[in-house]
This record gives sequence, structure tokens and C-alpha cells, in this order.
Amino acid sequence: MSIVKLFKEEKDYLKLFSAGVLNGIGDRFSQVALLALLLNLTGSGLAVGLALAIRVIPFLIFAPFGGALADRFSRRKILVFTDLSRILFAVSFIFVNDPSAIWIVYVSSFFLAAGEAIYAPTRKSAIPFMVKQENIIKVNSLEQVMVGVVLIGGSFSGGIVTHFFGANLTFIINALSFLLAANLLSKLHVLDKQTEQEPQDESEKRFQQLATFKTTMLASNVLLLILLTEIIVPLFNGIDNVLISVYAVQEFHLGEVGVGLFYGSLGIGLMLSFPFAERLQKHLLKIGLVALVLEGAGLMMLSQTGSIFAAILAFIAVSFCSGVGNTCFDSVLMKETPEKHRGFIFGILTTISNTLMGLSMFAAGVAAEIIPNRLLGFIGGIGFVLTGMLLFLLYIIIEKGKIYAKY
Repeated sequence: MSIVKLFKEEKDYLKLFSAGVLNGIGDRFSQVALLALLLNLTGSGLAVGLALAIRVIPFLIFAPFGGALADRFSRRKILVFTDLSRILFAVSFIFVNDPSAIWIVYVSSFFLAAGEAIYAPTRKSAIPFMVKQENIIKVNSLEQVMVGVVLIGGSFSGGIVTHFFGANLTFIINALSFLLAANLLSKLHVLDKQTEQEPQDESEKRFQQLATFKTTMLASNVLLLILLTEIIVPLFNGIDNVLISVYAVQEFHLGEVGVGLFYGSLGIGLMLSFPFAERLQKHLLKIGLVALVLEGAGLMMLSQTGSIFAAILAFIAVSFCSGVGNTCFDSVLMKETPEKHRGFIFGILTTISNTLMGLSMFAAGVAAEIIPNRLLGFIGGIGFVLTGMLLFLLYIIIEKGKIYAKY
């Protein structure tokens, strides 16, 4: 009922949410089939790590560009264009039938990710002025629900469809999802009416934009902690991203159905986080850091279990904590970031986190060839725990410094 009420209040966001579900489900359909296909053709965790890393590398190039565009031009047109431009690359995976054609996976994955690198900061920067300020936390919590719906509807169903009908059907569904999402986004004319700053002088240099980013982040201790989170967490997050497919195929021997099942479990956890996260009002940063520690503890337990049922429960618990943490961090970021620089700031943070995650996933793929999968997963969990504890301690020190400063 809470979700229905929110959608009635935020009808424009409902369109944005629905488009995100559509293209997200299509992308997850494709990803499950693609990762299982790579493992079947190569038998290598390195191939999976490389494929995931390549999808992230374009964020280094395009995310700041996309964020800057979002501050200057129609967000609606940017979102529609990026969805339509990805259709051809989504279909191209049909031609990957043997190891000699794997290069298609890497090339198309790069361009699909390039579109997402522009799409993601544009979409996120649209939310704060698209919804009422009092609904920001609820909407960010609902964003986790969207990811959950995508994981369940896309990953779990994608695994089943791939198993029974083959990977090619999932690639076609992905292309259609981009088309349908673009149609929905084309109706969001509210995104044509407002930009967060006047068009900048074309002669403005990139280093001036980076100086703005530096000034903004250093002006707030809260934003500085968010920045540290965006830098450190992806270094360990890449490990569990690679291991989801590896666990399913190599540890539990469930094939593409297992990949879908584990991703679907993550989706359930994210959806379950909504009733809790939407009620949060205070201490968002502290709650987010505690959730990060608990997420790491869940990953450590996951790495040691031999039971499929226990693994599913662990994935649900891990993603529940992730959903709560993401809601807290995103809400703090949207409230603390100056409106006129919001798109560019989000673009830079997206660049940082996704680039580092790409490097982490590639490194995890290499490490998976040397280190046992479960030990690697345990190391990743420890990384989450230590990161959360370190940042929480830093937060306490900063808060105490403020108190002493008053006296």
C-alpha cells in the first residue's frame, strides 16, 4: 500500500521506475545467459571477470560526460537516445556460438556499458527535482525495490528461459526491453522543462569542473565519507559480483538456472529492504555503514556454506543489507549535493565506483584461477566488514571533533 500511495503522488517517477524495470529486466535476461555461455565455452572464471570488467570500464570515459550533459540538456532526450542506441549491440550476442566469436561479447559489452554510463547519472540526477523532497528517502528505497524486481524478473526468469529456450531468445528480449523503455521515457516531458544550471561556456575546461567536484566534496564531511565509500567498497564488491556466477556453476553445479536463482535471491533481499529503509529519517550515514558491516558478515558466511538453501538465505540477507545501505547513501548524497552541480557530481562518483569495480572484477577473475572460490569470497566479505568499521570510526571522530569545536 505504501508503494501504491507513493506512485500516486509521484506519477512521473512511476514512468521512470517502469522504464528502469523494463530495460533492467532485459539486461539481466541477457547477462545471465551471457555469463553462463562464457563459462560453458571457456570454463574460466577469468572470462567472466573480464566480461564484467569491460562493462564497467566505459564509465571512466563516459559517466562524467553524461553527468555534465544532464546538467545542460534535456534529460528525457538523453535517456531515450541511450536506450535506443543499445538495441543493436544487445542483439549482436546471437552470433556468439563458439570461442572464436567471444570478441563480440567484449565489444558489444563495452558499447552497452557506454550507454549505461551516460544513462545512470542522468537518471539519478533527475530524481531529486522530479519528486517531492519529503519523498526522497522513500523513492531511493523504492530504487532498491526496482533493482530487486529486475533481479527476480530478469535474472531468475532469465536463467529458466535460457535453460529451456536457449540464450538467443534472452538477447532478443533484451533488445525489445530497450525499445519499450525508450517509449516510456519519451513521455517524460517534465525532464525537458528544467535543468539545474545555465549552459556553461563551451570554453570551460575539464579541470575547472574537477575543481568544482573537489570543492563540493571537501566542503562537507558527510560527502567526503560518501566519496570514501564510493572508492573503497567497489574494490571488494567486484569479488562477489564475479563469484555469484562461479558459485552457481562451479560450486553448486546448478548451471544457468543457478545463476538466475542466486541473482533472484539478491532481488528478494532488495525488495524486503523497502519496508525498513523507507521509514528511516535520521542517522542515515551511520545506518548505512552498519549495513555495510553486516553485508560483509553475510558474504563471509556465504563463502563457507555447502547448502544451496543456506546460500539462498545468505544472498537474501546480503542484499537486504545492501538495499538499506544504498538507500541511506543515495539519500544523503542527494540532500547534501548542490543542485546546480548534481548531475556532474553523480557522474564523477559513478565513474569512480564503476571503474574501480571493473578493475576489481578483472582482478577477481584472475584471482579465481589461483585462489579457491570460497577463500576468495571470504576475503571479499572481510573487506566489507573492515571498510564499514573503518568509515564508522572515522565518522565518530568527525562528530566528536564538531562537538569539541563548539567549546
